[in-house]
Amino acid sequence: MRIMELQAQPNWVLSVVADDGRVGRFDVSPYLQYEAFEVLRDQNEFMKVVNGGYFVEWDCGADVSADTIEARWQVVGKVARQTTA
Repeated sequence: MRIMELQAQPNWVLSVVADDGRVGRFDVSPYLQYEAFEVLRDQNEFMKVVNGGYFVEWDCGADVSADTIEARWQVVGKVARQTTA
C-alpha cells in the first residue's frame, strides 16, 4: 500500500487514503508506550506527522510503515479514483 493522503486527527488517530482509494483510520495510541514514540504523547508533536508514501514519520525519529498501517487500520470507506484523459 502507498499512502496518498495523510492527516493527523485528535486522540492520536491518523486519517489515511491509500493508493487504491481505501480510506481508513489508524490509531497510534498503542505505540505511545514505546520510547521511540514518547514525544508523540504531546498532541502538538503528534500533529507534525509527515507522509513518506510507504511510511509516516515524525521529527523525533518515530515512524510507522504503510504495511503496519494496512495491517491494523480500520477501513471506513473508499474514494472514487479519478481518471485522466
